[in-house]
Amino acid sequence: MMVTASLLITTYNRPDAIELCLQSILRQSVLPLEVVVCDDGSTGETKELIEEYQKKFTVPLIHVWQPDEGFKLAQIRNKGIAKARGNYIIQADGDLILHRHFIKDHLAIAADGFFTTGSRVLLSPQSTEILLKNNSIDVKKYSKNGTNFFNGLRIPLLRNALTTKYKNKGRYLYYIKGCNMAFWKADLVKINGYNEEINGWGKEDTELCIRLINAGVKKQFLKFAGITYHLYHPEASKEMLQRNIEMMQETIERKRYWTDKGLNQYL
Repeated sequence: MMVTASLLITTYNRPDAIELCLQSILRQSVLPLEVVVCDDGSTGETKELIEEYQKKFTVPLIHVWQPDEGFKLAQIRNKGIAKARGNYIIQADGDLILHRHFIKDHLAIAADGFFTTGSRVLLSPQSTEILLKNNSIDVKKYSKNGTNFFNGLRIPLLRNALTTKYKNKGRYLYYIKGCNMAFWKADLVKINGYNEEINGWGKEDTELCIRLINAGVKKQFLKFAGITYHLYHPEASKEMLQRNIEMMQETIERKRYWTDKGLNQYL
């Protein structure tokens, strides 16, 4: 089956950050079928920025927006997934600078029966400030004092060797990074996408991963490829985290793969 990839980018009121993300998409060695910006209630500044970048893109750049009613990442991702025309969903956050082979690397390991998670390089506050000030995606030139730079190594031979071996057993079985993932759209439809009962920061992506595994979809890890650089920001409020963890644990205990409040509302 021919892979047609829709790239989903989530954002909320960080136009300076998503501008760098969009710049990094423009320079991809392989472009997706389309880019869908999933906007959880940003002000008009983000809308105006996307309209400006729509003139620069050679593939559709689509803006899916919902009113700001608090942190509803699961909901806006479901709306973006429903809008996507591709049969393969590559998911990233709008505060990431994507390596120029990000899309190419994800497509290289796309396989039936699997979903993919990758990782990120955490940029320091100082590096983030300089990149934003200069409106630059030149991480190599401006970054310093960041962490996890091991995640910034791109080694295709090791990528292929580690897909089903790296962080894939025991306590790492459900380890994922929601900011860097990919799925077949049909697999997301099968589990009804994200669980919109999960609101506030945390665990909506892990809960999705658990349900995919419960449905028989296996995890693979994109290591030494699919590189992303995370622009620093203060942590979001974690006031809903404990409730979300409890919902996630219930999904594990009940071996549930379907959520009632999910993607089918928008299809």
